[in-house]
Amino acid sequence: MRHRLVLILCWVFLLTGCIGHVKQKALSLKPVPRQDWPRFTDDMEYDGLAHAIQQSLVYLSRRDPKQSFSFGVDTYSTAHVIRSLESFLTFIESRPTHAALNRFLQKHYRLYESVGAGKPGKVLFTGYFEPLLEGSLEKKKPFIYPLYARPDDLVTVDLGLFRSAWKGKILIGRHHGRTLVPYPDRKAIDGDKRLNGRAKPLVWLKDPIDAFFLQIQGSGKVYIQGREPLNLHYHISNGRPYRSIGRLLVEKRKIERSKMSMQRIRAYLKAHPDEVQEILNANPSYVFFKIEKDGPKGSLDVTLTPGRSMALDPRCFPPGALGFIMAQKPVIDAGGNILRWSPLHRFVLHQDTGGAIRGPGRADLFWGNGPYAEIAAGHMQHAGKLYFLVLKPGTRISSP
Repeated sequence: MRHRLVLILCWVFLLTGCIGHVKQKALSLKPVPRQDWPRFTDDMEYDGLAHAIQQSLVYLSRRDPKQSFSFGVDTYSTAHVIRSLESFLTFIESRPTHAALNRFLQKHYRLYESVGAGKPGKVLFTGYFEPLLEGSLEKKKPFIYPLYARPDDLVTVDLGLFRSAWKGKILIGRHHGRTLVPYPDRKAIDGDKRLNGRAKPLVWLKDPIDAFFLQIQGSGKVYIQGREPLNLHYHISNGRPYRSIGRLLVEKRKIERSKMSMQRIRAYLKAHPDEVQEILNANPSYVFFKIEKDGPKGSLDVTLTPGRSMALDPRCFPPGALGFIMAQKPVIDAGGNILRWSPLHRFVLHQDTGGAIRGPGRADLFWGNGPYAEIAAGHMQHAGKLYFLVLKPGTRISSP
């Protein structure tokens, strides 16, 4: 959702506007020989999986029929990826045993594994969630921190119209006379009030830290007294590069690296109110929102499913495709304290992306909303395995 600025203007990789062949970075996925397949189990016992698959099918049904998707060196048509999901969906509707599931996949599917980063095959898993916040439609104390709609002077330029090598990339900025210049950064927007009425406040919050983290998460629900909650969803960024304030706090020795979490960042900011704006401004990226009828939604413009939707780099992995992950999840007590971490093995769908989720070694799991989701998303930083499954070419399955 946040994208990198290059030579004053920003390169943004478009996902939903891609037509034709969806390319991934070379060797991001590799085929897995049968003897190296993991044993497929699902710690959620298929809960929510059908919904997640159906959402991917909605996305794929909107794609050009000629589009194809890369699984490493292999490519599959949109129709084939759809058949892969439909066949798997039909099979799991019978709630198969793990033994039956493994037989089914070994007989009918191919398996690919992320090459990872650093140590081969290792993927760093983090998490994100949907914040639930209080807000106001009017600026009144204590609700004085705005979430903005897309500014009317924010300009996007499709570079693919100028050179084929730039297809799928855009610039984000604004006009200054006859020149396109970078859009104001976070300090200019929040501190110097540089929007100059160009962006409409959609809602007002009572905490700048909440507003900041809602931009990081990309979507959330804001409860207005006497009204239905507003589903705020990422619309566009200011095109500035995303900078991690967590990394900044570690570098400044404010928080130990081993103890870093979203909760630690919040606690530090709450304890040092005089440092809040300076720390938040260290991330020049700024997100503008839109209101949706439902949500939360990911970059594929489909509703995310808690525990099933993944944010991944679309340059590396096929959007909408069926994945399988092996990571860790927290076990907490009644007070919200993490007692231990236990194995997390489940099927997921690639339905979102994020500014910090780059390359084959990063994956972000959507946890939903509520106390457990916030704890899991705030603390999850574990190495694991990421796989993708696709139907063998020519396979026709009449029944489970």
